[in-house]
Amino acid sequence: MASFRYDVKPEPGDLIEIFRGTYQHWAIYVGDGYVIHLAPPSERAQAGAYSMMSVVSDKATVKKEELWSVVGDDKYRINNLLDDKYEPRALRDIMREAQNLLRKELPYCVFRRNCEHFVTELRYGKPQSRQVRKAVEIGVGVGLATMIGFGVLAAAAAIFGSKDKEKQTQ
Repeated sequence: MASFRYDVKPEPGDLIEIFRGTYQHWAIYVGDGYVIHLAPPSERAQAGAYSMMSVVSDKATVKKEELWSVVGDDKYRINNLLDDKYEPRALRDIMREAQNLLRKELPYCVFRRNCEHFVTELRYGKPQSRQVRKAVEIGVGVGLATMIGFGVLAAAAAIFGSKDKEKQTQ
């Protein structure tokens, strides 16, 4: 089962989920009160609607900052979300790779290469984003429901429309 911890001191290698309102920003705890995270230019605590500009960013920078500086007044939790699915990589490998990526500008895409992909790749060696998957499922669900709705309407129109045409030709 995934590990969700509130009000507990994070350990190096823990994933930190920060609630920004309409989305979650992700970082990895590296010790001594610091996190490393992939941040597009608009990403910062209390960015509000401005943070949605990350959708148009195609580059982001790997930063090391104090946890409280990244969190600000937002809520956060330790969320090692894929521990039930994958074995976390060795801590020394996570830390070495995270440190090697510092200050590098990396390709960024909110759907394929975002901050959650970044930290899950560091911890598990697998870039994944549950929030993107959830958004796609919701979008597909809404699209599917819309298609089914239109399909039902089209079928009803065909059935009832053909009966009306039969009446007209008699």
